[in-house]
Amino acid sequence: MFGRVRAWSRRHEKLAGALWASPLALFCVLTGVAAEGAAQLGGGSAPGLPGYLALTALLLLPLVWRDRPLLSFSAVALVSFGQWLAGLAPVPANLAVLVALYAVASQCLFRWAVAACLVAELGVALAMVNWYRPTFGMFFSCSILVVTVWLTGLYANTRRRYLESLEERAERAERERDQQARMAAAAERARIARELHDVVAHNVSVMVVQADGANYALGTDLDQARAAVATISATGRAALAEMRRLVGVLRENETAPTDYTPQPGLGQLDELVSGFAVPASLRVAGTPAELPEGQQLAVYRIVQEALTNALKHGGPGVSATVEIDYSGTDVLVRVTDDGRGAAAPRGAGGHGLIGMRERAGMYGGAVSAGPRQGGGFEVLARLPLAKEAA
Repeated sequence: MFGRVRAWSRRHEKLAGALWASPLALFCVLTGVAAEGAAQLGGGSAPGLPGYLALTALLLLPLVWRDRPLLSFSAVALVSFGQWLAGLAPVPANLAVLVALYAVASQCLFRWAVAACLVAELGVALAMVNWYRPTFGMFFSCSILVVTVWLTGLYANTRRRYLESLEERAERAERERDQQARMAAAAERARIARELHDVVAHNVSVMVVQADGANYALGTDLDQARAAVATISATGRAALAEMRRLVGVLRENETAPTDYTPQPGLGQLDELVSGFAVPASLRVAGTPAELPEGQQLAVYRIVQEALTNALKHGGPGVSATVEIDYSGTDVLVRVTDDGRGAAAPRGAGGHGLIGMRERAGMYGGAVSAGPRQGGGFEVLARLPLAKEAA
């Protein structure tokens, strides 16, 4: 709430200054009207009602410029000094000096706050000499009031600067987190691009071999040649489908060596689950679909990353279950563990979930992750069954 009020006052500085001075203005006007201009704080000549109202306006009007505290304080101090020179008695509006002093102490540099406090103390001394029978106790009491207002302003200034530093630190931390997330996403895209490049390179290699075989078989075995051409057609369509998904994935500053070894897929899930450091089991529901190699790789990497998270964050004795469901229109991948669940420090410096989402998003899928009811953690991925491009 206070943050919204502060933001509103910054947008409407003059109106906020008027509201700031309005309680004192109302008090001064009502007091002067009730006393018919004779309201005063001490000895000296009373200015009369018109003079009282004019003097009150001159003292309070500078408070509207609360956004320029030095100018406001200087104007109030000059009017008060002119009032002292004219021998006019102090009026309730002279309290505007304290209001302006608070504004300087709460918004300006410390040296300006000290200078304003000294000016206010000088005003107290002049008022004591001219309008009162000065005693040390009276001067001390008035000085205590001035110093109290000044110290309150300094405290407000310190607290405001502290809150601003916290806000700036939070914004900087948010920018750094966003930058790290973008860098992680870019690194994951580059990795996906390398792996998909290998998938497409493998398919093209198969096409070349089949084309050579078809060329040799044309003169001797037409059936074998037709089979080779059919294989080339199917493999080419699969390669085109993978290449289309590759569009938009940038490969900047590529320095990793190219590896033409086929990437892992669904056939290697048993080996991955059984050989992982976390005790895990694999369950398959439905009839396994013939997925493109790139989508198989995405499923493999999602399972691998989910098991890695269970190993890192699940705690001692954690075990996991991997479920692959082909029975619907989507390939459903669910990896659950019985580890610490919500108490696990997930995401502290890691970007595994970002990578899983990037991989699933390439095929129009989605990934969700979070603690399970009753304990443990779950990673759930849905990937639509990809259709090879015609």
